[in-house]
Amino acid sequence: MTSTPRPRPQAQPRPQSHQPPRPRDLGIAPGTLPPGPSNSLTDVPGVRVGHVTLAHHEAETPVRTGATVVVPAPGSVFREKPVAGLEVVNGFGKAAGLSQIAELGVLETPLALTNTLGVGAAFEGLVRHALDGHPEIGTTTGTVNPAVFECNDGWLNDIRGLHVRPEHVLDALSAASDGPVPEGAVGAGTGMVAFGWKAGIGTSSRLVDAGDGIGDGTGEGTGDGPGARYTVGVLVLANFGVAEDLTVLGVPVGRTLTPHQAREQAEFARGAGSCVVLIATDAPADARQLRRMAKRATVGLARTGGIVQHGSGEYALAWSTTHRVPHRPAGPVRAASALAEDGRLMDRFFRAVAEATEEAVLGSLFAARPVTGVRGHHAPALPAERVTGLIGDATLRVRPGAPDHPAT
Repeated sequence: MTSTPRPRPQAQPRPQSHQPPRPRDLGIAPGTLPPGPSNSLTDVPGVRVGHVTLAHHEAETPVRTGATVVVPAPGSVFREKPVAGLEVVNGFGKAAGLSQIAELGVLETPLALTNTLGVGAAFEGLVRHALDGHPEIGTTTGTVNPAVFECNDGWLNDIRGLHVRPEHVLDALSAASDGPVPEGAVGAGTGMVAFGWKAGIGTSSRLVDAGDGIGDGTGEGTGDGPGARYTVGVLVLANFGVAEDLTVLGVPVGRTLTPHQAREQAEFARGAGSCVVLIATDAPADARQLRRMAKRATVGLARTGGIVQHGSGEYALAWSTTHRVPHRPAGPVRAASALAEDGRLMDRFFRAVAEATEEAVLGSLFAARPVTGVRGHHAPALPAERVTGLIGDATLRVRPGAPDHPAT
């Protein structure tokens, strides 16, 4: 007996409706460094982000998933590979392509984010994209190393349905933009939950001044002269954390705010989850320095209440858009750049990663609307006004409309 395959859910365009306020709009501005113009990953020049959201409400089993792609640098990232550093905080995950990144310290394709059982389809989508643009792959040179990250969205999504297909990744690549990045329940974040609340995609950025007395004042080792300013951008796929642990600007709001289904979600939260942190910078850092930056993503996760649970795969990847390695070297020796190993300079980059990661996680929570999925499971939206009320006078807050970084 031959069964008729059911149709795949189609990508749904994100409705152009009023967007919820971002944390900074409500005076929640983690840290001290100023953000970039759009406070997002795409503040780093040359970086683009695209989403495809799969939200098929008429399906017999609800589909709440999608794909998000990050184009890490301008031009061909296969022929001119961005230098990268990977930190596997907790390897409870099913990502693809990471061992070669860890070994060689470079990227070769855009980065894809999706659900755990969509990794294979996303991998194929990235392969197709690479083959279409590079006829030399598999003929006059070797193959390619696609990088795919995942989180488990099975609490809300029909994850067994394998709804993410290679063409969704290609569509997301076609839609990739260097403009402000949509956050919350969009793309790969459609079915993700963090701290018992609806979450998903979040993003933030920080500006880092490389001058101010660092080094000998010539700018040597920074890639620019005195007063150079670099950007650090972060994008997270947030799907981790226990409800009572949620912390905002140091205030344990999770002890007071408890999502309705927190008890039902407890079993899911213990055995699944994860968080992916993608970090871009236009600073000419080398792979070792980028891995050091990636490690500091854990500081931002911890500030929001994350403890890196047993079943929560936590991955951080950092790359430079300006430090590139040619696929075909011109000779046996290649000149390379790196940041000056000055503690004050590196500390600023570490701070930028920690602050932007913290704000990106909060952004994913503030942006996401409530979602009901499989088996009636529901992820409510974090009540932003109640959060700000709980913070109250417990910590310093930036007034809406005030400067992001007060003059000293």
